[in-house]
Amino acid sequence: MSQKNSLLYSIATAKCPRCREGDMFPKGTLYSTKFADMHDSCPCCGQPFEPEPGFYYGAMYVSFAFNVGIFLIALFILHQFVEEITMAMMIGVVVVLVVGLLPVIFRLSRVLWINIFVRYEGPCSQIAKKPNK
Repeated sequence: MSQKNSLLYSIATAKCPRCREGDMFPKGTLYSTKFADMHDSCPCCGQPFEPEPGFYYGAMYVSFAFNVGIFLIALFILHQFVEEITMAMMIGVVVVLVVGLLPVIFRLSRVLWINIFVRYEGPCSQIAKKPNK
């Protein structure tokens, strides 16, 4: 398996979990007002990206875990460089980081969530294309 077909590469580049070739999100929309727009299905293999209504509710828990991690890392870094950490300082740092990383965390949470449920089947040229519903 090449590096381009690895699970970590496909998660980092937001590729389809089934073929790891098609993009889950339109190009050039990460830091725009359309960061939440997502293709209905994989342009390569036809895998639907929303297998059922409400599928991505579980991705909110993944997002929450990322945000807790951001909070803990920010607290650790502040503790290393600031003598006394105030609540306002902590809230300010966390809000700036979370808002700044919102598009990245949103997409990464969705990509991780769908990768839990949809398994890799092989390159797009070697698997049957799923029909559009």
